Amino acid sequence: MSQGFDADLTACADLVRRADPDRFLAAMAAPVAARAVLFPVYAFNVEVARAPWVTQEPMIAEMRLQWWADALEEIAAGGLVRRHEVVTPLAHVLDAPGAALLADLVEARRWDIAREPFADAAEFTRYIETTSGNLLQAAARALGPAEAEVVRDAGYALGLANWFRAIPALEAAGRRPLVDGRPDAVQALARDGLARLRRARAARAQVSRAAGGALLPLWIAGPVLRRAERDPRAVAEGRLGIAPVRAQLSLLTRGLSGRW
Repeated sequence: MSQGFDADLTACADLVRRADPDRFLAAMAAPVAARAVLFPVYAFNVEVARAPWVTQEPMIAEMRLQWWADALEEIAAGGLVRRHEVVTPLAHVLDAPGAALLADLVEARRWDIAREPFADAAEFTRYIETTSGNLLQAAARALGPAEAEVVRDAGYALGLANWFRAIPALEAAGRRPLVDGRPDAVQALARDGLARLRRARAARAQVSRAAGGALLPLWIAGPVLRRAERDPRAVAEGRLGIAPVRAQLSLLTRGLSGRW
């Protein structure tokens, strides 16, 4: 990490390192200047993603999410922002549209509190796009110009891959994470994710080199989705792991080339 990191940025980086190691590695593969942007955004995501799960009381979970929604409203307004080790550096990197993207992400996370199954495939797609997709868009926007539709496709592919990896834990917690968990349906989802990943990468020129630092977490998406397509039962059985050395080599190569 940069020696220029203050206590808040260091705390954000440490939170991401402990709670979201894949994104931590991706941030460390990004240019040094980008890390001061990525770590607050990723730390925000850690806090919001776990808010519905740290309590069994729906009202307390709602209050936690509302706290973050209020903080984002302050950031969007451009005035005084509450003092917090994540909110303070986040306010330095987000503009009003970026804050709005993350506010929609907070709203989407309320689904995690209700713990009801998705009503249909469209609702599932919206959830993935608004959580993973909005996170990627906010991070990319804070770094440089990027075509929103390209980043949305990339965010969906990454979000689907991460969702597949989380399914055993979600099911153990009593959730029904997929509208249709049968192998054929899982395989179709994986194919759709791969198609959107290919479409995003084919339009790589519409994402600036600076904004591309936000898309480095995609290093995990292709291998996971391809494995789910080949062996859809591996999703429920938790067999989507990737060899760490191979994965980190792939990430390093993408970081150096900028070809996420």
